[in-house]
Amino acid sequence: MWIAISALNLAFAVMLGAFGAHGLKAHASEAQLAWWQTATDYFFYHALGLLALTILAKVIPELPIKASFILIQLGIFFFCGSLYVMALGLPRILGAITPIGGALMIAGWLVLAWNAFKYVK
Repeated sequence: MWIAISALNLAFAVMLGAFGAHGLKAHASEAQLAWWQTATDYFFYHALGLLALTILAKVIPELPIKASFILIQLGIFFFCGSLYVMALGLPRILGAITPIGGALMIAGWLVLAWNAFKYVK
């Protein structure tokens, strides 16, 4: 399941990146395009991170990744999602959600670090 979710994330990141580069460019302001690019960059980075987590779980099955995976996935949804919808013209107040997504992504990586430290001991 984790590999499928990672692959879907990567496919959506490509599609949304292409839409931003080709479909949105003629209709969006510079700020909106910057939001879209930031969302796409973070989407790719974290989707690749989720794929790496999946591989790590296969290599070290004792290392728990579920909490990290879920936190990062939720972070992608809130962080990238809020930037995408603002770039499409929805109210900028949705930008208040963006830091929540960032905090979830950070928490996911910190939980992984914590679990890795516990595993090494």
